Amino acid sequence: MLLRHTSTEVMERQAVTINPAKTCQPVGAMYAALGIHGCLPHSHGSQGCCSYHRTVLTRHFKEPVMAATSSFTEGSAVFGGQSNLVQAISTIFTVYNPDIVAVHTTCLSETIGDDVKQIISAAGDEGKIPEGKKVIYTNTPSYVGSHITGYSNMLNSIVGQLAVKGPRKDQVNVLCGWMEPSDMREIKSILKEFHVKGVVLPDVSDVLDTPLTGKHDIFPKGGTTLPEIASMGSSKHTLALGQWGAEAAAITLDSKCKVPFTTLQIPIGIEATDNFVAELSRVTGVPVPESLKAERGRLLDMIADMNQYLYNKKVALWGDPDTLIPLVKFLRDINLVPTHIVSGTPGPTFKETISSIVPLANVKNGAQADMFLLHQWIKNEKVDLLIGNTYGKYIARDEDTPLLRHGFPILDRVGHSYFPSVGYKGAMRIVEKILGLLMDRQDRDAPESKVELTM
Repeated sequence: MLLRHTSTEVMERQAVTINPAKTCQPVGAMYAALGIHGCLPHSHGSQGCCSYHRTVLTRHFKEPVMAATSSFTEGSAVFGGQSNLVQAISTIFTVYNPDIVAVHTTCLSETIGDDVKQIISAAGDEGKIPEGKKVIYTNTPSYVGSHITGYSNMLNSIVGQLAVKGPRKDQVNVLCGWMEPSDMREIKSILKEFHVKGVVLPDVSDVLDTPLTGKHDIFPKGGTTLPEIASMGSSKHTLALGQWGAEAAAITLDSKCKVPFTTLQIPIGIEATDNFVAELSRVTGVPVPESLKAERGRLLDMIADMNQYLYNKKVALWGDPDTLIPLVKFLRDINLVPTHIVSGTPGPTFKETISSIVPLANVKNGAQADMFLLHQWIKNEKVDLLIGNTYGKYIARDEDTPLLRHGFPILDRVGHSYFPSVGYKGAMRIVEKILGLLMDRQDRDAPESKVELTM
């Protein structure tokens, strides 16, 4: 009974968050930066901050995450971190020789008011940035927003500081919200099926899911290259996958380089994938490939075959807005009932959007939308399935409810970064995992006289 003290009486809280359903901005900024080829993320703050951000990503992906830090001391906290960052930039290029350094701030550097743009400019004036190398930055104080906000800020800075306006190319940009490496690989696979040239940013495939070869590369072969990012300013259209994670960057690219954009949901499930495929077909003028139509048909067949095990099962979910919105739609499409939904990421339209899909569900996002509140809701109205990250395992244990691990971070399982959740293939995997959990529970709870070999 790990959470036996969770009360059933829900009280409105304004100043207390208990077990938040999010992590901090710099984690997201670091993740987005890793999607650039030859990039070394840099945490402008203390060693402890950088260690935490790297640890969370390393534990989730089971891959070493490389990042540098300004290593603030007490003196830096009082007098500012300019000398630390200038020295760090010099050391990074001398020792590691990345193509680009992506600097993000932390609570400490934001609180003392370091002007990172000015510091990077000073480093350039002092000759600390070699010819042809790049240093970009973004502001990510941990005391506001979430890892999704930090991801969005870094992605926005990448296109804002690196994309270059030029003559139009027959090329499409895809700005990815927070996804797994396998999801980004699936997006590229769909582009390949259309036979269109596309730039996917960020792209952590072949960065955080590299094969075991016996040799460690600080800068793996994956990631969007600097020339590709620069060329995004010449593309004919941008597809931003996720309002929270990708839309700000699309707006910046449109403002800077006049590249029109469409904001779509991350293609999780039938409707969101249909919309992505249809919009890609519209902007490229290429008909939807038969191979994708066949994938969609197999997904529908799978749902039809097993609908009796899904019908009217109640689900509680937590995670990121860009993931939850299409996932909730998909769950309704397959006749599950999303009942309790929380997201620690703030944003004014989340509750309104979810409530339009499932009007009777309990929905909350922002600072007090935490795991404690979710558990209170579950205690008052039981569910058949939990969907979210590893931090829900205690609720799953106490309430004896199956847990489908989905989202970030997943710290106690492997495989999530290798199998996509997006596209029709990803939807099939989600259905298969849900069915497995529900049917295992049916077998477990059935009396011996009701155990069926064929279900």
